[in-house]
Amino acid sequence: MSKHTVLFELGCEELPPKSLKKLRDALHAETIKGLKDAGLAFDSIEAYAAPRRLALKIVNVEGAQADTQKRFDGPAVQAAYDAEGKPTRALEGFMRGQGITADQVSTFKAGKVEKVCYLKDVKGQSLDALLPQILQAALDNLPIAKRMRSAASRTEFVRPVKWVVLLKDNDVIDATIQDHKAGTVTYGHRFHAPEAITLTHADEYLAKLKAAHVVASFEERQAIIDQQVKALADEVNAIAIVPADLRDEVTALVEWPVALRASFEERFLAVPQEALITTMQDNQKYFCLVNSENKLQPYFITVSNIESKDPTQIIEGNEKVVRPRLSDAEFFFLQDQKQPLASRKEKLANMVFQAQLGTLWDKSTRIAKLAVALAPITGAAPSDAEKAALLAKCDLTSELVGEFPELQGIAGTYYARIEGENDEVAESLGEQYLPKFAGDVLPKTKTGTTIALADRLDTLTGIFGIGQAPTGSKDPFALRRSAIGILRLVTENELDVSIEDLIKLALAAHGDVLKDHDKTLNDAVAFLEGRYRAKYEDQGVAVDVIQAVQALSPKSPLDFDKRVNAVNHFRALPEAAALAAANKRVANILAKEATPEGAVVEANLVEDAEKALFAELAKITPVVEPLFAAKDYTAALSALAALRAPVDAFFDGVMVMADDANLKANRLRLLAQLRDLFTKVADISVLQH
Repeated sequence: MSKHTVLFELGCEELPPKSLKKLRDALHAETIKGLKDAGLAFDSIEAYAAPRRLALKIVNVEGAQADTQKRFDGPAVQAAYDAEGKPTRALEGFMRGQGITADQVSTFKAGKVEKVCYLKDVKGQSLDALLPQILQAALDNLPIAKRMRSAASRTEFVRPVKWVVLLKDNDVIDATIQDHKAGTVTYGHRFHAPEAITLTHADEYLAKLKAAHVVASFEERQAIIDQQVKALADEVNAIAIVPADLRDEVTALVEWPVALRASFEERFLAVPQEALITTMQDNQKYFCLVNSENKLQPYFITVSNIESKDPTQIIEGNEKVVRPRLSDAEFFFLQDQKQPLASRKEKLANMVFQAQLGTLWDKSTRIAKLAVALAPITGAAPSDAEKAALLAKCDLTSELVGEFPELQGIAGTYYARIEGENDEVAESLGEQYLPKFAGDVLPKTKTGTTIALADRLDTLTGIFGIGQAPTGSKDPFALRRSAIGILRLVTENELDVSIEDLIKLALAAHGDVLKDHDKTLNDAVAFLEGRYRAKYEDQGVAVDVIQAVQALSPKSPLDFDKRVNAVNHFRALPEAAALAAANKRVANILAKEATPEGAVVEANLVEDAEKALFAELAKITPVVEPLFAAKDYTAALSALAALRAPVDAFFDGVMVMADDANLKANRLRLLAQLRDLFTKVADISVLQH
C-alpha cells in the first residue's frame, strides 16, 4: 500500500502564549487517536507550534484503510434449513434483509451452535476522505476555555483562523476545516516576510518557513533562546534566572527569537531583589541576571520577535519601560521604612484573621505565647521566638507587600535587618511561611522553625475549635497542606514531641475562646495523623509500609518517621516476603486463640523445629532490645530478618493446634513472643508481596 507524508497547518491570529504548548500537545494526541481509531497506520507525527500557527507533519501514513470483511449474523443453521436442506422462512428473511442469494451465505461457530452469516467485503476508505474529519474532530476536542468566532464564520476557535494548509506529498487534500478551504499557501513572519508562501511538497514546510523568518518548532525556538540567553549572561559573568513557565511563555511569543541584553541603574539594587525580579518577570517577561552568590545584577534579557537593524533602539525602549516599574518598587520600599515594623500592630488590630478567632494582632499574640512554649522543644531562644512572633505579620500592612503579595515575610526580613534585629529574628520572618508546597525547603533558623510551627498549629486548632474542619474539597485555610508542613518541621528537625503535646500547647494559647478543648484535641490529632499517608506517598513510600506503621499508632511524628524508614528498608530484604507471610499466619492464629499467660516452658518443647525457634528467639532478643530502646528500628528489623529460616522450619514441622493442651499453650506463647518482637516496630503482616 502506498505511504505518504502529510502536512497540516492551521494559521491563526496570535495564539495565547500561556497555552500554546498545551494546544500543540493536545492536537498531536487527538490526531494520533483519530488515525488509530480509523485504522490508518503511520510512522510518526511531528507537531509544531508558533504564535500564529499550529501544524502537524504525519510521516509515512497509509493512503487508505485496509479492505476488511464485516460479518452479519443470521439464525442458527438448525433453524435455517428444513429436513430436506431447503432454506426456511427464517433464512429467507435474513437473505432478503441483507440483499443476498443462497450462494452468498456462510456459516460460523458461535460457542457450541453453528450459525449462518454473510461476510461482506468492505473497501477501506481513502486517507483523503478520512483525514479532514479526523483533524476537525481533533480541533473540536482541544482544551480551550473560551472560544472565539470571527465575523463571517460560524465555527469557533481559540483565535480567529486565517488560513489552512493540507498537503499529501505535493497534492492538496480537498477539505474545509474551521470554515477555511485547505490550500498550499502559508505565511511567514508578520514583519520580516508577510507575503504568501506557496508550498509544493509537505516536506518543504520547515525550510520554507525558516527562510521566511519563522522557526515553526517550539523546541528549536526554545533551544535558540536558551543558547542566546546563556551567551548574553556569560558576557557579563552572570547567570540568568529562567523559570520554566516564563521560558515556555517567551518561546510562545516569538516566531524568530532575538535575545537582547539591557541594563538598569545600579541604585535600584538597594530595593529587595525579590520585588525587582517579580516585576521584571511577571509584567515584562524579562529574564533577570544574578551573580554566583545569587545577588541581582543591573541587567536583564528581553527576547524580541524582530531582527532589528538597530538593536540599541529596542534595548533603550525596554529600559525606558522598566524604569517606572523599578521606581515604584523603590518608592514603596522607602515609604515603608518611615514606620518601624513593630508600630504596625495597630493596623494588624484592624485586620480580621477569622471572625470568631479575632484579628491578625490577636493571632500574633497567640503565636508569641505558643512560640515561647515551643522554644524548649525547638531549641530556639524564647526571647527571639517571642519577638519574631510579634513582628511576623507586621509586613502584611506594608506598601511593598500590598503591591507584591508574594513578598510577605521577605519584606519583613529586610525591614527587621534595617532596624538592627539579630539574624535569628530577621531571618525567621521570611522563614515562617516555609514549607510553602510539597518538597519545599524548611526554615534554616531555630526561630524560623518555631514560628512556622506555631503559626500552623494556631490556625489548625483554631479552625477545628470553631467547627470549620476541612470537608471534601473545601479547605479555605489550606489545613491539609499545613498539616504536612507541621509533620515535616517536626521530623526533619528531629524534634522529639508527640502530636498530642503540640496540640495541647496550641490550645493553651487559644484559652477560653475555644469552648471544647477535648473534642478539638481529638479531632486535630486525628487530622494530623491522617496526613501521614499523603506525606509518605508523596515521597514514594508504598501504602502497605505506611499502614504497617499506622497499625501501631505511634504518638510522635519523629518516631513514626523512623519506623517508616525501617519498614521501607526491611521490605527490600530477601527475607521480607516470607516473614511478612509468617507474621500474617501468626496474627491469624493469635486472633482466634487467646494467648495463655506466662512464659514459654522449655520442658514442653518437643519438636526440633520449635526448640530451634525458641533458641533463636532467646539469642536474638537481647540483641534487638537495646536497638528498640534507642529507636534504631532499621537495625532491629534487619537483625530480625535472621528469623526467617527457623520460622519457616517451625511452620513446616510443628502443629500449633496440638491435641495436647500443654503443647498447644506453649506453642501459642512461642508465637506471641515472636509477634511481640516484630510489633515493637510495625505490623509487618500488613506488607503485600
